[in-house]
Amino acid sequence: MIGLSSADHPHVPLAERLRPRTLAEVIGQAHLLGPGKPLAIAFQSGQPHSMILWGPPGVGKTTLARLMADAFAADFIALSAVFAGVRDIREAVARAEVSRARSDRRTILFVDEVHRFNKAQQDAFLPYVEGGLLTFVGATTENPSFELNSALLSRAAVYVLQPLSVAEMGELLDRALRHALPGMSVSDEARARLVGFADGDARRLLNVVEQIATACSEAQPSGIDGAFIEQALAQSLRRFDKGGDAFFDQISALHKAVRGSSPDAALYWFCRMLDGGADPRYLARRIVRMAWEDIGLADPRAARIALDAAESFERLGSPEGELALAQAVLYLAMAAKSNAGYLAYNAARAFIGNDASRPVPHHLRNAPTRLMKTLGHGKDYRYAHDEPEAYAAGESYFPEGMPAVEWYRPVARGLEIRIGEKLAHLRELDRQARKDRD
Repeated sequence: MIGLSSADHPHVPLAERLRPRTLAEVIGQAHLLGPGKPLAIAFQSGQPHSMILWGPPGVGKTTLARLMADAFAADFIALSAVFAGVRDIREAVARAEVSRARSDRRTILFVDEVHRFNKAQQDAFLPYVEGGLLTFVGATTENPSFELNSALLSRAAVYVLQPLSVAEMGELLDRALRHALPGMSVSDEARARLVGFADGDARRLLNVVEQIATACSEAQPSGIDGAFIEQALAQSLRRFDKGGDAFFDQISALHKAVRGSSPDAALYWFCRMLDGGADPRYLARRIVRMAWEDIGLADPRAARIALDAAESFERLGSPEGELALAQAVLYLAMAAKSNAGYLAYNAARAFIGNDASRPVPHHLRNAPTRLMKTLGHGKDYRYAHDEPEAYAAGESYFPEGMPAVEWYRPVARGLEIRIGEKLAHLRELDRQARKDRD
């Protein structure tokens, strides 16, 4: 979330110069600030309330708190939990008391990185929040459920701020370029690289634009293309960015190393991507996908380990959480491989996408009422648990007239060896039952 200021102070960072002064200048967070949405209603009511703003860096948490102070004609006190302590909290309380005594003004106390405060520091706010002296606004990049005291959470609404979309980042980039590089042509490739590198972080995008402006003042290019962006930001871009092919090449290499059962290569690409600035949460999602696509039922533990690793990262954060993801990568690389479930799913989806809507056979239909039973719903259904081996040999569970299919073909690896043996046995029972029936 970001916007424009009409003021132009060349020695002030671009991100500060473009900080919005009104809600109308804000880009992003429409789910909170759009018509009829929670924060829009709060602004219109003129009644501030304590809140926790939870979201990744560069989405406007500080800006939103400052706009609240302006909208409610309140004093604004900002603290960073990285540097502040109980003494700073006491000083903020004293300032709020003076302000109320002199002008009866509200005070909004904004605490950035509030999750870094310990329990005692968080508890220090409570009496003043409850007494109405302070309207507390905390900003955090971490899950409040894990990082904040339940007492504080019970007194503050939690609002989740989202990274800016590609379209919103493009709008912000247009504004920033007009402000920092007026008249300079920027190619579509360069724009894609800038937006991809920022990855939804408005502050990061503005800092990069400022960096490009500095490079342009020295190089005096006639226009900005992808090559110029890569050269100007070589250190920042590291080995990839989300606007370029290298990012997808590296995630492809990681996936293929896992599929190819090469643990060291998988670990190499995983660490390369972390070193290049990849979001560990993105990597966690891809690791879970690998478990289902390339391992599947050959080793069902792989999916659980991948999910556990993702959950561990959410609990631990960075850098501790990456260790869990790394070990999941190693496990997946060494697990038995099967794409049988993946192929079966794709084949079934393709068939259904091109097939007519076949009715459910009567013996498989639900029959909760007498009328439905009269109509033949559920008639001649064979209850598998009452059959030998708990299997209704020869029964069909497909629509009538559907061609025979065998989408799922277990491989001879891992647990799917046993699954394949059982499936072959059940199919033999079907064959014998149909032979006897005929």
